[in-house]
Amino acid sequence: MSAVTAIPAASSALARAHFAAEFSFETDCWDVHDSLSKGADFVLLDVRGPALFARGHVPGAINLPHGKITRTKLADWPEETLFVTYCAGPHCNGAARGALRLADLGRPVKIMAGGVTGWLDEGFDLATGVQ
Repeated sequence: MSAVTAIPAASSALARAHFAAEFSFETDCWDVHDSLSKGADFVLLDVRGPALFARGHVPGAINLPHGKITRTKLADWPEETLFVTYCAGPHCNGAARGALRLADLGRPVKIMAGGVTGWLDEGFDLATGVQ
């Protein structure tokens, strides 16, 4: 028996519920890119620091470091606005930190899986400079 099969897979019903729920919490770079090209119905937040944002960010993203996400900074957006957070990539937990802060403030939120690394892996360009 291998390490893969030592623990049996979940039932199909449980697996379906688990994987379906993931889409409530995250989206991917391809879907974000496609949505941005059609006029996004969400706000994309780059939750890294300003220096990293200036070096390269997803076009259309707003720089709001996760530690600075406050009710006051979100006041310009209606309460039902969906926010999508991203950071450097899978090795970084900044997107989750930002998502947690947004959730704590009662805001709808998803993470863009892959972050900047995923964006580049898909072949998409980054913008540079400050907002």
